[in-house]
Amino acid sequence: MLYFILQQKILTLSKFRFMMEKFSEKCYLVFERATNDYHKADDVDTSIQNPYEEKSIEFYLYLKNWIDAVQWHLEDIIRDPNIDPVNAVAIKRRIDKSNQDRTDLVELIDSYFLDRYKDVKVSADATINTESPAWAVDRLSILVLKIYHMQCEVERTDVSPEHVETCKRKLGILLEQKKDLSMALDQLLDDISNGRKYMKVYKQMKMYNDPSLNPVLYGKK
Repeated sequence: MLYFILQQKILTLSKFRFMMEKFSEKCYLVFERATNDYHKADDVDTSIQNPYEEKSIEFYLYLKNWIDAVQWHLEDIIRDPNIDPVNAVAIKRRIDKSNQDRTDLVELIDSYFLDRYKDVKVSADATINTESPAWAVDRLSILVLKIYHMQCEVERTDVSPEHVETCKRKLGILLEQKKDLSMALDQLLDDISNGRKYMKVYKQMKMYNDPSLNPVLYGKK
């Protein structure tokens, strides 16, 4: 009997912790793990080893940050003034595909939120936000990478003290931005879950990737 009571308390506590967990905190932990995992090899051709259950929200968050990390470094590489032009074109193609993958994944994460809050009764005076939750998640993923790389700059020993101090100030701003963005994301989700706001997802209207809409592509036919 005592064992049963203890088990019930554990389940109740676990449920309480799950309810109290802020989605921004979940995101940040997963994004940090993905960022750190990527930088173990620090190679844009490293194969992803996603540690989370496939199709779980954590799985998609990890994948999101991994895509962002690879693209971050592709953007660095392509800015090499001595890069081989053929290689530059190949990297530009990879960046284009990465941007498409990123957009597709953001929309998939928004679908998660749409399903999660589908039964919420929306208030008559509810308003819509300027961006959907997943695009705020997207910005938080990029912010994790900015913080990681700015911290690296702060820790450099081959630069001037002025460079380090400048980067420390920038790091402080990024950390403040992380706090503000996390709070805004959680507030938005709380508003949606309580019917004070509602969300819409406008599927991408990118034209340059569509052979039927890009005049350079359909003009070749």
